[in-house]
Amino acid sequence: MKITDFLLAGDVAAALAECKDPGSFQLKKFCKTSGLAKRSVKEIEQIFAILDDDKSGFIEKSELKSFLQYFVPQARKLSDSEMDSFVSAGDADGDGKINLSEFQNLLTA
Repeated sequence: MKITDFLLAGDVAAALAECKDPGSFQLKKFCKTSGLAKRSVKEIEQIFAILDDDKSGFIEKSELKSFLQYFVPQARKLSDSEMDSFVSAGDADGDGKINLSEFQNLLTA
């Protein structure tokens, strides 16, 4: 299963176009444009499982580096500052990683 199985191709293309330049990734804008923000709880759980590459139960910074490439393999990697912003936006308990509950809140807030 791929993240793009849950989203419309045109929405994904528009979201990726908005953040094609280094440093331009804005999580809330990306989630809204791509349609991630409108996914059901079950779909968010499945998307989380895809992003949790090592199956640790958390999405860590190292897994976020390739976040955009889960949508299109040739997309750019997130910069360190973009990864830091992503984690800071979702890491409610301050452990430096994002668990499922935090991910759900991050996408739907």
